[in-house]
Formats: sequence, C-alpha cells, structure tokens
Amino acid sequence: MTATTIAPDVIARTQAHAEPLPSRGLLHDVWVIARRGLIHMKRQPEALSDATIQPIMFVLLFAYVFGGAIAVPGGGGEEGGPVGADRYREFLMGGIMAQTIIFTAFGVAMGVATDRKNQTVDRFRSLPIARGAVLGGYAVANLIKALLPIMIMSVTGLLVGWQIRSSIGEALLGYLLMVAFAFAMIWIGVLIGSVVKTPEGVQGIAFAGLFPITFIASTFVPVTSMPGPLRTVAEWNPVTTLSDALRELFGNPNTPLQPGDPWSIQHPVAYTWLWIVGILLVAAPLAVRAYQRSISK
Repeated sequence: MTATTIAPDVIARTQAHAEPLPSRGLLHDVWVIARRGLIHMKRQPEALSDATIQPIMFVLLFAYVFGGAIAVPGGGGEEGGPVGADRYREFLMGGIMAQTIIFTAFGVAMGVATDRKNQTVDRFRSLPIARGAVLGGYAVANLIKALLPIMIMSVTGLLVGWQIRSSIGEALLGYLLMVAFAFAMIWIGVLIGSVVKTPEGVQGIAFAGLFPITFIASTFVPVTSMPGPLRTVAEWNPVTTLSDALRELFGNPNTPLQPGDPWSIQHPVAYTWLWIVGILLVAAPLAVRAYQRSISK
C-alpha cells in the first residue's frame, strides 16, 4: 500500500478553516437571533394566535355579548363623552390591552421551553456568538412581536367605537407604557421557560398563573363590583393599575375615585411604572441565572 503524505501547508489551512470564526459583536449577534425568531413567526402564523386572534376575540366578546350587562360607574361621563354601551366599550379597551400585554410572558416562555426541548440551545452554544446574545435576541424578537397585538387592538377598538380622547402626548405615553410593560413581561417569560422543562408544562403553569391575575382586576369590570377581600387584591394588582393607567392616558371612562382608595388606585400610572422597574430589577437577573443553569445541565 502507498502512504499518502499531506503537505504541512494543507494541514495548516484545514485547521484554520476548522477554527470557529470570532463573534461579530453583541449587537450583531442579538439581531441574528432576533431575526431567527421573527422568521419563525412568519413561517408559523398559527403561533401568533395569542397576539392576533385572541385580542380581537376578547374585544368582540365583551363589547357585544357582555357589554350591555356591565355598567361603568360615573354616569354619562363628561360632556361629549360616551354613554351606555359605548361607555363600557371604551372602558373595556384599557383592560383588553393590559390583559394582552400580560400574556406576552406566555409566548416567550413557550419559545424558550421549545428551544430547550428540541436542543436548539445546544446548537446556539456551539456557535461563535457573544455571551448574552441568545437572551437578547429573545427579548428583541418578542418586543417586536408585542407591537403586533397593540396595533391590532387599536384598530379593532376603533371599529367597535373606542376613541382616544386625550392629547397626543398622553396617548403616546399610553403606548409607551404598554411597550415598557411588555418588555418587563418578556423577562418573566424567560424565567418561566427556563425553570419549566417542557412546553406542555409551561402552558399549564402560565395559564394557571396568568389568567387569574388578569380577571381579579379591573380588566373587564370595575373593582367596586367585587367583594371586600377580592377587591383589596384587585386594587393592588398591577393589571388593574395598568388598565386604569391606559384609560387615564387615553381619556377613556374609568372608575371614579372614592375617599379611602389606596395609593395604587389614586396614582395608577406611577404605580404601574414602579412595577415595571421592579420586575426588571428582580425578574431579569433571576431569568438570566435560571437560563444559564438550564443550558449548563
């Protein structure tokens, strides 16, 4: 047999090509991961049902099925304002928007758990990407995704009679508040998806945890209609204050303030911003730590 001799320069070139290419920077790598998530959303439109179909369904269901049976305190409102069913529809929109923003965490948790289950995370680790790029990509992709239901809810609301009755500046602050709260919920989603091993487990835990807090709130009905202990929980529930803050910033009907109302109800915008900052300071570091532990096992 004849032995084959490989020239040293060929070996050197082969080894050079085998070495992983260096990362092109954190921002570049974050966008690559985010773009992957956006492409998956485009190719799997059924996965966007929570951001598209669900908001429309809740708006139409509560506006036309339950709207006539639910009264919003405060009479006919200001001069030129909505009355009757139209008043409830405008009251409803702040709650629907708040509920949909809260559900942002569910989609993120499902995505993280799915990538862990199908070992996509392991393939990420073998790539020459910057540390933190994967979580950054998740955050950017899902923040862009969160803009979709906000737009859909706004258009649907206008079709059922919702109006923005405040100034342009206040309305912009309302939309900024939604985007900021969605960003905070993304990190709760990362935390859930990193702790729970399977997408099926995420689905059960997320629904069991997220649905109650969106209903024990002023999402669909004023908190004044709730019994004592439940009303107390609802008054300090950030979903209530997010709903009320959006109504306030959009100039929509809201539950009138009563003597003795807690600080959270009297200052819903400030209280909601405190929750956003608190979630980011607490949940984001915990999410990063939990994610690192989940991929190192």
